[in-house]
Amino acid sequence: MKTTQIAWIATALLCLGCNARTTTPDDSKTSVKVQLNWYPESEHGGLYQALAEGKYDAAGIDVEVQSGGSKTPIGPELALQRCQFAIANADDVILNRQQGIDIVAVMAAMQNHPRCILAQKASGVESFNDLAGKTFQCNPGRPFVEFLRSKGLLDGVKEVPYHGSIANLVADPNTIIQAYSCAEPLLAQQQGIEVNTLMVSELGFNPYSSVLVTTGTMIREQPELVQKFVEITRSGWQNYLTDGTLGNAAILEANQEGMTAEALQFGSTAMRDLAIPEGSDIEQVGMMTAQRWSQLFDQLETLGLVSSDKVSAQDCYTLEFLQTRI
Repeated sequence: MKTTQIAWIATALLCLGCNARTTTPDDSKTSVKVQLNWYPESEHGGLYQALAEGKYDAAGIDVEVQSGGSKTPIGPELALQRCQFAIANADDVILNRQQGIDIVAVMAAMQNHPRCILAQKASGVESFNDLAGKTFQCNPGRPFVEFLRSKGLLDGVKEVPYHGSIANLVADPNTIIQAYSCAEPLLAQQQGIEVNTLMVSELGFNPYSSVLVTTGTMIREQPELVQKFVEITRSGWQNYLTDGTLGNAAILEANQEGMTAEALQFGSTAMRDLAIPEGSDIEQVGMMTAQRWSQLFDQLETLGLVSSDKVSAQDCYTLEFLQTRI
């Protein structure tokens, strides 16, 4: 090969190398993956609000959000280090720790859980005492189902699997379904069905929801990153609950499952009541208490779902990253 050809190739390779370097991520930033427990929706509003506002980026954190679904294994994803943070429900945190998975809650956006039972008004179901004789679509073995059973509220109720659709509820007044108050009531309304929404939290089973979780390893080895991520995410939630326009636009772009602007507006409005219950204020968004975790653990242990021989409530959460006011 001629010398001029060799020189030309060397120059070309050098230029390619320069171009490659300019398209790689900024090495000065910390890469973080966040695993959602469902498709992007209003339950993840604070995370997307902070992303849209550029808060993580400004703090030197390059965030990648991974969409979830009906079978997303939050605990194993964290354990396998496929993500550094995730979104979960408080009862799932305890159940994962029962299985030996190192998962720890660091903040909770929703003080009241959106879990509800949805029934057509035409069904005659006005309260949890009216469920007998109905067909209940639900995920078997879920803690809230076992809680309802322990109270005798499922006596005389036919339980069948829930497949993530309100179709049977719409077609049959004798069918009731598990639901989230920030989503399915609107879907029923859009199909001309009037519904009654029975909130499970009003029965006393009320796990924190939209909980930001990480691992004990992250907390021990990168506490500054965890602190920064918690503070930014709390700020994102506060802004989302004040004006979620940016967050909803980001969710709408990320959700490929037919999400609509109307559904997001409905959800974000419902989220505000769940995140800032009466007697609270927006400065308290994200906070948790030891009493709430202990109560939930005791409920799950009474239901036979966890054992204090394997795990304790104190293993499941930490309040250390909630001390800084934002």
